[in-house]
Amino acid sequence: MQGLYLREFGTDSSVILATVYNHLHFAMFENLSDRLTHTLRGIQGKAKLSEDNIAGTLREVRMALLEADVALSVVKDFVERVKTVSIGTSVSTALNPGEQFVKIVHAELVALMGTHEPLNLAAKPPVVILMAGLQGAGKTTTVAKLAKYLRDIEKKKVAVVSADVYRPAAIEQLQTLAGEVGARFISSTAMEKPLKIAERAVKDASNQFDDVLIVDTAGRTAVDDAMMHEIKALQAQLMPAETLFVVDAMTGQDAANTAKAFNDALMLTGVILAKADGDARGGAALSVKAITNKPIKFLGIGEKTDALEPFHPDRVASRILGMGDVLSLIEEAERKVDKKKAQKLASKIAKGKKFDLEDFRDQLQQMANMGGITSMLDKMPGMNNIPAAARDQLDDGMFKKMEAIISSMTVRERRYPDLLNGSRKRRIAAGSGTQVPDINKLLKQHKQMQKMMLKMKTKGGMANMMRGIQGQMGQGGGFPGRRR
Repeated sequence: MQGLYLREFGTDSSVILATVYNHLHFAMFENLSDRLTHTLRGIQGKAKLSEDNIAGTLREVRMALLEADVALSVVKDFVERVKTVSIGTSVSTALNPGEQFVKIVHAELVALMGTHEPLNLAAKPPVVILMAGLQGAGKTTTVAKLAKYLRDIEKKKVAVVSADVYRPAAIEQLQTLAGEVGARFISSTAMEKPLKIAERAVKDASNQFDDVLIVDTAGRTAVDDAMMHEIKALQAQLMPAETLFVVDAMTGQDAANTAKAFNDALMLTGVILAKADGDARGGAALSVKAITNKPIKFLGIGEKTDALEPFHPDRVASRILGMGDVLSLIEEAERKVDKKKAQKLASKIAKGKKFDLEDFRDQLQQMANMGGITSMLDKMPGMNNIPAAARDQLDDGMFKKMEAIISSMTVRERRYPDLLNGSRKRRIAAGSGTQVPDINKLLKQHKQMQKMMLKMKTKGGMANMMRGIQGQMGQGGGFPGRRR
């Protein structure tokens, strides 16, 4: 399947993915994924699925979900569904019983999290999006991220306005963020009433032919009647196409319960899980849909304004079970890499020219544009098979050091690495603040990268390379870029 995705998105993405192999975090589900993949591995050798031989595995699945802070009622329903489907399912001739069980768990995880539901942008412009949430959940930052997503991905003209007249500097914060993401900021003051701000903003957005108007609202430290009354009045006046609840993913099942309280009062159309990159458990994502019956539409996965990812339950389920998410990785590459540089490198490789250290440095910079290694690790298939100690040693600082080493070389040395003798290495080490062994490691990794690039010239080369990557990872060895 990875090969299919790569053919669909083209050679440029293949070049980027080749780099990903050499520099491999999305913390969400990390603990749950490790626990489930270990548990499910124990059933792989079973001759058939029966109530007896899956009982122990189901207990482990139940404990894994509870430890991930998934709501108890959700866990009970999930485990019962997996049990019922497993016992009543005949094993496919294409799968062994263990693989069939994993397939069932995957399907039930997808069902638990619902379907991917994009934003409703089909209404008459300006399409109004009302943002709700508790104080400290990251709502205003999420407004900016959503504005950037709509501008860059949906190609919409976006305006934002703050109706938060209570929190000091809330309006100024949104104004600053709007400038960073290229959204038009509609001014407001703490002396105005939120309903008046909203009314004026809609007229302004209409006069300026904006496609979308995002309205930031006041948050509170807890759900209270005054807050609910105000935001209900805003919703009634604006009649937004989307009312999105922003919740801190790190609060686990409490996030789902808070979302339910808002949904009971507001008629939400969806949920955005902010700070998902800091949640290693994943309880919120697995509980929100079941408790609120509202879809998760986006995940906030970092502090940068482009760190907002559409929520695809099928892809998330694959990550949880250690299957990776290559499609999301390629889509991210399509959005964030420098297309001209990628095309230039792809053309160079196709002509049989060597992948030199300048190309290597470009790839390091491209990876940094994609959020660095920490945002990419769990999207690669087989990551759960790599020892935890090895994964923990992978960090973006290591790649900054590699870039510094290459930048300390002359142009000729970058193009012809074989020139690097002892004296040149000592000079480069002094210039980059590193040691000669660091340079030797870099040159070794560059050689490995060259070999991988050569494989892309052969028929089906990229697909074969990906299979080779997974095979190496499955053996827990040969992982380039790992500190030893």
